[in-house]
Amino acid sequence: MADLRDSLRRHLRGRVCLVGIGDPERGDDGLGVRLAEAMRLLGHPDVIVAERTPERWIDHLARGGYQAVLFVDAVEMGASPGAAVFLKSHQVEARYPQVSTHKISLGTLARLIETNGSTRVFLLGVQPESVRAATRLSAAVETTFAILRDLLAGVLPVNTKVLAVYGVQP
Repeated sequence: MADLRDSLRRHLRGRVCLVGIGDPERGDDGLGVRLAEAMRLLGHPDVIVAERTPERWIDHLARGGYQAVLFVDAVEMGASPGAAVFLKSHQVEARYPQVSTHKISLGTLARLIETNGSTRVFLLGVQPESVRAATRLSAAVETTFAILRDLLAGVLPVNTKVLAVYGVQP
């Protein structure tokens, strides 16, 4: 995880918006939502708990004055459950061009947000064990959740207002 910490510090500079994606009622698919909620509770100012509809935030993310947008989501990558990956937007687009459980793929979302020329988009993805109906994370993904929460807490700024929660905009 030291390499991941270094990548996060190197790329997540300036004003960073963390976007939690997933369905908290589908086991490990809720990882992004749970991590966004945890970062909000820790005082990170720019958090969007997007759940299943990250596409509804495209305009805000593209025009919000962010230097970086970090999507956090459970992603299928053929790895062991709980494995994490940190990808730049061009890597997201290459791996997830159109096939997606979201209305618009993460690769397309990244490209749309980056059209302003000043915002860089990244994905922090975690391999799920199960996305069946469940309200808890699997043990492997729960362990990764705790590690990522601590890593992000050491990288992201804290102690200002919450940006948005799913369904509620300021």
